[in-house]
Amino acid sequence: MRLLGVILAGGLATRMGGGDKGLLCLGGRPLLAHVIDRLAPQVAALALNANGDPGRFAEFGLPVIADSIAGHPGPLAGVLAGLDWAAGQGAEVIVTAAADTPFFPTDLVERLMAAAEGMEHPLVLAATPDPARGRARHPTFGLWPVALREDLRRALAGGVRKVVRWTDAHGGREALFPCAAVDPFFNVNTPGDLARAEALLEELQ
Repeated sequence: MRLLGVILAGGLATRMGGGDKGLLCLGGRPLLAHVIDRLAPQVAALALNANGDPGRFAEFGLPVIADSIAGHPGPLAGVLAGLDWAAGQGAEVIVTAAADTPFFPTDLVERLMAAAEGMEHPLVLAATPDPARGRARHPTFGLWPVALREDLRRALAGGVRKVVRWTDAHGGREALFPCAAVDPFFNVNTPGDLARAEALLEELQ
């Protein structure tokens, strides 16, 4: 099964004051570079989902694919853009990762694929233990089947915006990832988060 990767960077970054969070500097490099370093070895090819002028990402040398649905409807639109791109590449599955999450697991794909074993259409979200809820799902990190892209297109056209609403409707599963000293799905939403990410990076190095 040929699996492609899509980095989701189509959000508005309102809590960061706007702009592209993936272009913020972390450890002397763009945040997006850290995400690419983690995801690229796990997939056959990689693309970036982002809206607006694709030229601002030229330094990364990746295909830039925009949402096909206007109005910034959320991560499901980025997933659909990725599925359409993957269909054109002859791939069956994509894995997504958020552009603002620099410490996600290097075995992301391996664990997602293991959780999808036996499924006709692999559809799995990453999750971590949560003391209050049992598990916390991370809907921008998932395994998505190209075979369901038209269903997703119809769902988006019908107003569906919440990732788990759509995945649950299709029997989506979860892959549980351990949380050690660092939450692997810690993401940079605010200037304070970026400062924390700098500290975490220094600890990990």
